[in-house]
Order: sequence, then structure tokens, then C-alpha cells
Amino acid sequence: MKSIVEVKDLVKTYDGKNVVDHISFSVKRGEIFGILGPNGAGKTTTLEMIETLRPIDGGTVTVDGIDVARQPHKIKYLIGVQPQSPAFQDKTKLKEVIEMFAAAYGERVDPMEFLRDVDLQDKADAYVENLSGGQKQRLSITTALVHGPKVFFLDEPTTGLDPQARRHLWDLIKQVRDKGISVIMTTHYMDEAEMLCDRIAVMDAGKIVALDTPKNLIKSLLKKGFSKPQHVEQANLEDVFIDLTGKALRD
Repeated sequence: MKSIVEVKDLVKTYDGKNVVDHISFSVKRGEIFGILGPNGAGKTTTLEMIETLRPIDGGTVTVDGIDVARQPHKIKYLIGVQPQSPAFQDKTKLKEVIEMFAAAYGERVDPMEFLRDVDLQDKADAYVENLSGGQKQRLSITTALVHGPKVFFLDEPTTGLDPQARRHLWDLIKQVRDKGISVIMTTHYMDEAEMLCDRIAVMDAGKIVALDTPKNLIKSLLKKGFSKPQHVEQANLEDVFIDLTGKALRD
């Protein structure tokens, strides 16, 4: 499958130290690509360079064949970005938010179509400040997609969400991928990465230390002789929580 994002020998330096240290990877069209790593590994900095939010100090990045450093304005029309903490203007109705984001790209859209995609149609006339955390995350996703991007970035999208909102967001991310949009995401939740990602790059101290599918990464660890006490349960506490409180999203 052809790649939509190509990162080659990428470098970001602060105070003489490479916080992103000559990393290379590619992202295929229509896949969910995860970047994992401890705090300070360089994950967010890597995303921000691809997103044109930080200057590239070394190496190259192309999105759909366009050089990020040389043509950042064109890149912004090819990507959608959902930040860690979405922020919207107060006293603005959800349908107005959709219209404003679309207008910023020169697009005219039906806001209800986008709100239905994220189950917020009933909140069309509600103000942003009255939404729950999960609702704001879903709104943030749909505003990032109003211009039909080819690549969608999510930085720790489910941090702080309750189990229902978290699982619903997983479904939304898969739906984005199923539309042929490539998804690049970071997360600290290993179950989330294993559930969603087609491939994963593990970063540590600015370098990529492993890159493969979740299954292959696990197999590689087992081949090294890794083992841990086996105690297999058919359900976990999150499953209990969902069963007792329901799968429906709460306002």
C-alpha cells in the first residue's frame, strides 16, 4: 500500500540536544499509525513538526508528496489536527462552530451532517461551554475533518474520558480510518494502541526503538523468552463498569 506520509532522518534540537533524533518512518494510506513512548520521548514534538507547528531542524517530511518545510501552507489543507485539550470560543453554538471551521478552509458544509457523525446532532443549538469532556473531544474530531483531510492527527485523544466516552471515541477513530483517511495518534494507554493501531512506532529518548504491528511486537517479546504469571479472565473491571452503567454516552 502506498504511503501518504514519509518521515526521513527527522531531527529537532533544543539546547544542543536532539529531542527527536534522526527518526524515519512512513504511514500508509488508510491506516491507524500509533506513536508510543514515555513522557519526554519526543512523540508530540514529532507530530508538531509534521503538522507544521514546529520548524524542522533536520531531515525531511512529506505528506502526499508535498514537502512540509517548503510548502507548509499546502500541508494545512491536507491534514486535520485534534489537540490534547480542545478549546473553542464561548457563547458559540455547535452548528456555528462547524460552519466557522469550514469557512476557514473556504468550505460550505451542512453542520448537521458532521454533528450526526459524532452523535451530537441533539446539541446543535447548545453552547460549547456546556458540553462534557467527551462531547468536546467528539466536536474537536469533527471540526478537524470539515475540509476533507487526507491525514488526521490525534494527540492522546481519550485522556480523562470515562469508559463509555473512551470506547465511543475508539469507534469514531475507526470510522475515520474506514473513510480512507490515515490516522496518526499518540497514547499512553497500551490497550488503546493494541485495539486501534495497525502499526506502532515505539519512541524513547528521541529515537524509534521498535516499529511493527502490535501482534508482531508482542511476538518478538515472547521470542526473547519473556513470560509473566498467567491469570486469564474473560472480563475486566472496565467491562463490569460498562455492563452495570450501560454503553450509552452520558451528557
